[in-house]
Amino acid sequence: MSERGLFLAQRLSALLLGPLVLVHLAVILYAVRNGLTAGEILARTHGSAGWGLFYGLFVLAASVHAPIGVRNVLAEWTPLSKGTVDALAALFGAFLLVLGARAVFAVVMA
Repeated sequence: MSERGLFLAQRLSALLLGPLVLVHLAVILYAVRNGLTAGEILARTHGSAGWGLFYGLFVLAASVHAPIGVRNVLAEWTPLSKGTVDALAALFGAFLLVLGARAVFAVVMA
């Protein structure tokens, strides 16, 4: 992907992440203030297509956004070649996507 494409992808993913993070934090505050246990939270999220979609989108946006930032840091602060930096960033993005998808599946589907 071109530098311009990466710039746009990071900015668009940031636009998604902003409200998603705010909702996520609001949900955490609600759960903590109401004394919900982990079991109660899991019971509420199990089988919920809405929460699955919400957190699936969260994971997707984060797995696009974060590796682009890591790529930029690696390119600026290490002597690694562009190809190595791109490969490491892509692996990091894939790692985030897989771990995040597993977490969403475990909370919503399992």
